[in-house]
Amino acid sequence: MHLIVGLGNPGAEYAAHRHNIGFLAVDEIARQHSFPPFRQKFSALISEGLIDGEKIMLLKPQTFMNRSGDSVAQAISFYKLAPADITVIHDELDLAPGKVRIKSGGGNGGHNGLRSIESQIGKDYVRIRLGIGHPGHKDRVHSHVLSNFHKAENDWLEPLLDALAKNAGLIAKGDAAGLMNKLALAVPSTKAEPAPKPAPKAQSHIHQSRPATPQAKMPDSGPMAEMLKKLFGKRD
Repeated sequence: MHLIVGLGNPGAEYAAHRHNIGFLAVDEIARQHSFPPFRQKFSALISEGLIDGEKIMLLKPQTFMNRSGDSVAQAISFYKLAPADITVIHDELDLAPGKVRIKSGGGNGGHNGLRSIESQIGKDYVRIRLGIGHPGHKDRVHSHVLSNFHKAENDWLEPLLDALAKNAGLIAKGDAAGLMNKLALAVPSTKAEPAPKPAPKAQSHIHQSRPATPQAKMPDSGPMAEMLKKLFGKRD
């Protein structure tokens, strides 16, 4: 069995936070692969099913981020799993929005959830790092991770979660390179657009106007759209 852990904080008020992208990813895996409803166990919400013939347990710790290791340790002790059987999906400040890196072992980068897991089971598990971008100054990090994704971020968030769920079988197979390739192809570039050139000065009596910039919209239909609309509500 392979254990896929999504990190986040429990409760509706945290549901659309950037810090909860791990929960969002695990929820989408469960939805796409028709897993049964989540149930309480190991101080977490869990669901079990098959993906590409591999037995998978999805786990969302309900202990708050800085005690995520408690749930993970309980699960691996019960099922006698090795750290190599565990993949943790979490937010990553040091990656641009929509960018993904996958690695086994290494430091926790100051992430409280990883720090907690590391203290319980060591470092030799796989991490899927989902970029949420850095706010630019350390004093703004706390409010950045504990605030909702903006609607405009759905341009990369939806295809990222969709592709990760569709290719979740590669997680259990340990095919990090294959998964990275699938995600890179699915997620549009999030590089900032160059600043527009100033509009030319009006000549004589002729008024020159610039077209309005189109506003980013949530998709109108589909299961993923409904999930994200429910999370975001009317937030801009």
